[in-house]
Amino acid sequence: MGDAPRGDVPTRFPPRETAWFFDIDGTLAEMMPTPEMVQVAPGIAERLTMLFGVSQGAVAVVSGRSLASIDALLAPLVLPASGQHGAQRRNADGAVRAAGAATASLAAVRQRIAAWVGENPLVRVEDKGHAIAIHYRAAPEFADAVQGFAQDLAAADRNLRTQPGKMVVEILDAAHDKGAAIRAFLAEPPFRGRRPVFIGDDLGDEPGFEAVNRAGGVSIKVGTGPTAAQYRLPDVQAVQAWLAALVA
Repeated sequence: MGDAPRGDVPTRFPPRETAWFFDIDGTLAEMMPTPEMVQVAPGIAERLTMLFGVSQGAVAVVSGRSLASIDALLAPLVLPASGQHGAQRRNADGAVRAAGAATASLAAVRQRIAAWVGENPLVRVEDKGHAIAIHYRAAPEFADAVQGFAQDLAAADRNLRTQPGKMVVEILDAAHDKGAAIRAFLAEPPFRGRRPVFIGDDLGDEPGFEAVNRAGGVSIKVGTGPTAAQYRLPDVQAVQAWLAALVA
């Protein structure tokens, strides 16, 4: 990964030749102490609705959240979406596909995770169904312990992997990531044959950036840190301004 340039992020794209992919947390919404506290900024859903219209439906959310959580944040807007880093995916027709291989593997580690978190009350577990997130935002000193514990669990089962993020580590299906989700969308209408644009902020978005780069698209990182993305915006406020310019 390199250091994406700041500024000069394109704002003019042929709407019927472009496929749009958006992360939520840290991109369309500010990070908060808990996932339940997150809200998308005013006007975001309206601008996504406008983009959905001019692009003839080629707009999707690609998030670590569940599909239900994505829909709650964007209500009443319901978009094609990938949830839980690709373990869930709803296509443009509304059909939902969900991973199955890791379900039994996650079930086998749930009790161990609950017991470990119970001994560390400042650490919080979020069970998404196809992924289990261990948050340590309230106790950053637990970073090494959380990461080591999660890595040990995943190393014992080939169906599982870890996905580090901002003050969180997720244990999830090893067969899926955001890059695979974007490639799946690009194989289907209305995304097929279009140039992809993906914007995200976290380590879990890097497979998406790489997939978009290989497809000849535009990748945009929000915030600091090494990245495979081609461009960079400094923060969520800059994303809001960029999205407003897209639909102006």
